[in-house]
Amino acid sequence: MQWLELTIQTQAATIELVADHLTALGYDSFSMDDAAEFYEFLDQTRKSWDYIDEQLQQQLDGVSQIRLYIEDSPEAPAQVAALRAQLHAFKDAHPDWDLGELSMSLENVQNEDWETAWKAYYQPLPVGEKLLVIPCWMQPEIPAGRLPLLLDPGMIFGTGAHASTQMCMAALEHILKGGEYVVDLGTGSGILSIAALRLGAKRCVGVDIDPLAPAVAEENAARNGMGRDVFTATAGDVLSDKALIDSLAPCDVLLANIVADVIIPLSPIAAGMLKPGGFFLCSGILDQREEEVAAAIEAAGLNIIARDRKEDWCCFTAILPAEDRQ
Repeated sequence: MQWLELTIQTQAATIELVADHLTALGYDSFSMDDAAEFYEFLDQTRKSWDYIDEQLQQQLDGVSQIRLYIEDSPEAPAQVAALRAQLHAFKDAHPDWDLGELSMSLENVQNEDWETAWKAYYQPLPVGEKLLVIPCWMQPEIPAGRLPLLLDPGMIFGTGAHASTQMCMAALEHILKGGEYVVDLGTGSGILSIAALRLGAKRCVGVDIDPLAPAVAEENAARNGMGRDVFTATAGDVLSDKALIDSLAPCDVLLANIVADVIIPLSPIAAGMLKPGGFFLCSGILDQREEEVAAAIEAAGLNIIARDRKEDWCCFTAILPAEDRQ
């Protein structure tokens, strides 16, 4: 089946009004690209990110548009013409509203292009010396010496492709000896917890502020034969929930693949969550924040024993001295 993608140009202030009118006309499936909403979201979630994808920012800069799909059929030209007339009539009926041009552009889209083509971007990915991240819809041959990690990222962060995630996975190979209890903050897809269990950890608990993440992470663990006896996930914020902190501690390894603005206030909390001799492994830190994060880790009484760098990112491995547990 083929589809026609119609893109309607409007204004940020009135995009919701246009969307409501489309719904009234019977179009109940469409998406909105709104730069103003994008930047408002960034402002509201600033503590949770340290960078913006420049290509995405350029694509959205100044954009306020609605995209909808209709079946490419003999009736499609008449449907498009009718919609164009309906939008012009809507604009004429509201001369005091700045609705923008309400111009329309048209593209032909293959059904499989927008339903499944995204899967082509994910291929088996060797990480470190032992791990192999495999999209769950593939069944590749597993090279000797590699431990498979089946993953469906869904809409949650954590595919293994990001440098910060790869550094964490590689660092886990060095610090895990077997039998550890691991807490994974910002678990996302659960990739680091699953990697830790593959590498010999006894039990992992994942935590994420995204309420959708726990279900995704537990489903990915189940794909790897890991039940709730070895992995559970919950939604929460350890920066503000002392009861959650107390329920997670003490642990042998604390993972935090998040951002610098979370890791800095998390460092003293991490020191209190670790067993004596336990490891704090943190990443997601842009190189320009490296020394700032290092200072916070050391001020919390943790000793940095390794720094790894890849692309523009930094990963720390720190240890709580046996005599210094807080």
